[in-house]
Amino acid sequence: MEQHTQTARAALIEASDLLDSLMPKLDALRTDVELKADDTPVTAADLLVQQKLETLLRARLPDLTFVGEEESAGWEAEPTGWVAVVDPIDGTENFASSLVEWGTAISIFHTGVHSASMITLPELRRRIITGDTLAYAQSRIAGFSSGMNQTLVDRIAQAPQARIYGAAVYNFFGVVTGRLASFTNPVGAYSWDVLAGLSLAREHNCEVFVDDEPYDGRYLEPGRRYRVEVHHRYDRHPRQGSLG
Repeated sequence: MEQHTQTARAALIEASDLLDSLMPKLDALRTDVELKADDTPVTAADLLVQQKLETLLRARLPDLTFVGEEESAGWEAEPTGWVAVVDPIDGTENFASSLVEWGTAISIFHTGVHSASMITLPELRRRIITGDTLAYAQSRIAGFSSGMNQTLVDRIAQAPQARIYGAAVYNFFGVVTGRLASFTNPVGAYSWDVLAGLSLAREHNCEVFVDDEPYDGRYLEPGRRYRVEVHHRYDRHPRQGSLG
């Protein structure tokens, strides 16, 4: 494993352990909710997780540029050195409602090249980190984003089975592991919502599209929305056939 990937993976394992240790505090902060300017919720738990992760990652990755969803500054469109893109709690609406379908996403780049990513679902005790070996499920269920437009409505109507879970990290975990056949967000999401999931999907042989073009693993600029679509390729696993 390349040195930068080893360094980033070790930091992500520590981050996952940190999240597990924070769970009692996070559970107590679920109802401490405010609405942001875009009418989306943020809890005290979001802010705590981001602060703790930033402290940990800065200690492990020198001269880090930290791009977080909550209260970030100093974003760089063309990153140099280490860059961490973090969604502290993806699916905050679910989290604040005491649903378990939420998680944390972290993607780490070095000099503009992806090093390692993690998506973790702490209440479900599930995670994927770059370099993990997975056992793949098989599904015909299509996952969709909760933001609605006519394209999404039409795609849902065409799907043999459709689900809306309300958290990109949960959908990405599903499609990377084969529990979902696909995940589609035609409305658009920010880089902290999607970078980790897209990177892990590429690592596990999924078909990955950003803004209707094949995704090549590049760093995605923060502050703008990206349409994403991911298909699990069942035929790319040994002894596992396609659902056709």
